[in-house]
Amino acid sequence: MTRYETVATVLRERIEHGIYREGDRLPSIRAVCQEMEVSISTAQEAYRQLMDVALIESRPKSGYFVLPSRAPSVLPSVSRPAQRPLDISQWDQVLELVATQRDDNRLLLGRGVPNLEYETLRPLSKILAGLHRGTDLNGFNYDKLIGSPELRQQVAKLAVASGCLLHPDDILVTTGCQEALSIALRTLTQPGDVVAVDSPSFYGTMQILKANGLKALEIPTDPQTGISLEALELALEQWPIRAIQVTPTFNNPLGYTMPEARKRALFQLAQRFDVAIIEDDIYGDLSFTQPRPPTVKSFDDDGRVLLCSGFSKTVGPGLRVGWMAPGRYRDQALHMKYVSTGASATLPQLAVAEFVAKGHYERHLRYVVRQYQRQRDLMISWVQRYFPEGAGISYPQGSFLLWVELPAAVDCVRLNERLAQHHVHVAPGSLFSASGKFRQCLRLNYAFTLTPRIEEAVRLVGALATEMVAQAREHAIT
Repeated sequence: MTRYETVATVLRERIEHGIYREGDRLPSIRAVCQEMEVSISTAQEAYRQLMDVALIESRPKSGYFVLPSRAPSVLPSVSRPAQRPLDISQWDQVLELVATQRDDNRLLLGRGVPNLEYETLRPLSKILAGLHRGTDLNGFNYDKLIGSPELRQQVAKLAVASGCLLHPDDILVTTGCQEALSIALRTLTQPGDVVAVDSPSFYGTMQILKANGLKALEIPTDPQTGISLEALELALEQWPIRAIQVTPTFNNPLGYTMPEARKRALFQLAQRFDVAIIEDDIYGDLSFTQPRPPTVKSFDDDGRVLLCSGFSKTVGPGLRVGWMAPGRYRDQALHMKYVSTGASATLPQLAVAEFVAKGHYERHLRYVVRQYQRQRDLMISWVQRYFPEGAGISYPQGSFLLWVELPAAVDCVRLNERLAQHHVHVAPGSLFSASGKFRQCLRLNYAFTLTPRIEEAVRLVGALATEMVAQAREHAIT
């Protein structure tokens, strides 16, 4: 980090830990310079950074003061999905989103990829280069079907932070987390089966359901506490649900993290109805606070939770290194892995294993979560400034994705069509539903450095959405 970023981080942490409370006056520029041994310009830039994210304010002739919480005053509403199993649609929209992922001409505000430009990833590039230059050609051969022993050992060590005590042999390496989710669903279900999902839900998982002839039963979901256990219990009583698929920690797209007690209650509910849980924890390591939240898998004492994760959202999606801990379903999952892709690519597994073993992964995480937290607050401040009044905004405590609920008059599919004329693209909310609900919602990514160009794009999204609201009001009057 630069000197001013270091100073800003220290002051931010003091505010978040309650050393400086709402309304408190912060140390003067001179006091900061003396305490942290920095220049006046460095201290001023640090304070400017904190003002940019609406954490503090400057009062003429009085100094700098802590502002009220940056949490949005209006959260997205609790979802109200259909009360029956549904076939999946939306593939055309998903395909369009995937097709734009490498479009250099568009500013892709809604993509679900991390920042790949941080210096903390350089050691991984060197490790990969070293493996390619090596004279040992074993890296070009098949690895074990279950995955590289070196990688599985490191994953088992990392899993301890989430409350899981896993043996390396409990872990199956996959070609990304997407394959882990696909294996889990194919292991547990047959075409025509019903899978309970939170709503909204990750469109990648929804398309796995579609491809395997499965039906989605969307469960009402709260933007703060997650899937409704009460509604899930009623659904389990009424429908022959074969599996429960959830992303309970830093959910994509809604942003919630289920409280620990509710995660335990979810597991106990699955036990009572003897149903498996597929837990997507791909964002779990990107926690803004430590220790990171526990997984549902951490409460699993009978092997019914299939934990799926990987390094696509923390390190890089192009590596295609994922993993799963399938519990009692290990043998079936291993067979599904064999018939889908066989062994995963060897060199990326070895590179990630070394990256983790040498401590680079932990250092990388410490850096990126500080950046993502700062950029979350800045993105929220832009949405509050530029979007229509009353927009509901999520407040994730980790990851890099923001969910925004606009007034009902805004159709984000149509909004995207208008944005395309300006080479801007968002992820419309209808992608995240079996039936195309949430058309007034969208997902934004705040992983990348939030430049003036990105701010202008966010302003444009807000302006076009506000225009839609105004047109709807005029139409209602006439």
